Amino acid sequence: MTAALLAFVRAGDSILMVDTVYQPTRKFCDTTLKSMGVETIYYDPLIGAGIAALIRADTRLVFTESPGSQTFEMQDIPAIAEVTREKGIWLLMDNTWASPLLFKPLAHGVDVSIQAATKYIVGHADAMLGIISGNERAAPHLDRVKEAFGLCPGSEETYLGLRGLRTLDVRLRRHHASGIEIGEWLAQRPEVARVIHPALPNHPGHAIWKRDFNGASGLFAFTLKPVPEAALAAFVDHLELFGMGFSWGGYESLILPFDPRSYRSATTWSEPGPALRIHIGLEAVEDLKRDLAAGFDRLNAAR
Repeated sequence: MTAALLAFVRAGDSILMVDTVYQPTRKFCDTTLKSMGVETIYYDPLIGAGIAALIRADTRLVFTESPGSQTFEMQDIPAIAEVTREKGIWLLMDNTWASPLLFKPLAHGVDVSIQAATKYIVGHADAMLGIISGNERAAPHLDRVKEAFGLCPGSEETYLGLRGLRTLDVRLRRHHASGIEIGEWLAQRPEVARVIHPALPNHPGHAIWKRDFNGASGLFAFTLKPVPEAALAAFVDHLELFGMGFSWGGYESLILPFDPRSYRSATTWSEPGPALRIHIGLEAVEDLKRDLAAGFDRLNAAR
């Protein structure tokens, strides 16, 4: 993310950053870019073509991430791309959730697609790797920053990324199917207030997902009805098949409570109950359901 941004900005520029961006990218904007004299303006992910109203003479690029980190808002990427093309500014996208297999940013008007290949491309939670893909217009800018920073993945990481690509299609089909099944199961639980999954019909951005994407990954979120913190802890702390961690996209299932209110500035989060991000791995779905059901039993006992 940092290399892709640095390839295009210079002192005196401003950038438009989606408010739901991955937190470390936000931190980079608010610290390093700010110290370089680059202003970051955060915008609502649902703005679509309305992004045109925010573009100024010093706007250098628009950064997107769809669905949004943690809260999974769907952005209308083709509508934003039409605006950036007319205005002659760059359009960047964090496409880690879908991988290049499920969404093709450059085909939808994006200039630069960024991928945390650590996640689905590697697929086995055993290597750190990043990929930046640009169109012909963007490629020279990316080459310059690559050379300036000496960006070069190690041979082992490259091999593990290539290994993951061989099974990406098969794994994502499993993540897709299992994620939807668990999402539908969670929606029936009395403890759950809302399931936030773009591939489910009740998601506000489902129509955009259905129009633009070739499938869904295993990452989504859900909110609980209000419960004491001790009950939430009882639920997550003793799950057997779900680890607690940030780096999703591997074969294992993960779960993580989150509260985005302190790091959103253009949008608000008003869910009354706890929110959890969940990644459905490659384990048997019935085993995952049993593990979650036992967690809900602990939650209810600790109320």
